[in-house]
Amino acid sequence: MEKNNRAQKDWPMSTILWFAVVIWFSSSLLSQSAYLAIYGLPYDAVTMLKSLGPVYYVIIALELAMWIGLLTWGGRRFIRRREDPAKSAGPPAVGS
Repeated sequence: MEKNNRAQKDWPMSTILWFAVVIWFSSSLLSQSAYLAIYGLPYDAVTMLKSLGPVYYVIIALELAMWIGLLTWGGRRFIRRREDPAKSAGPPAVGS
């Protein structure tokens, strides 16, 4: 039998999603900190979005669609893992 010694080139989706969450949180925190350092008070995201005019509604719709999609994806994944006990089972017992 031939062994598969090929290196894994792709990262798992869960790792990529965690990187995205960390980057999003860090950028939000740094942005708020910079604004606070310059102006002395935190910015109001709702006022900033409303200043965009009608584009505000498109941005809100895109954000809602993104959150609904992520929650749906996560929910389906959670349900699939709960239904298949082989994926959540630990290693097989040794010497039974």
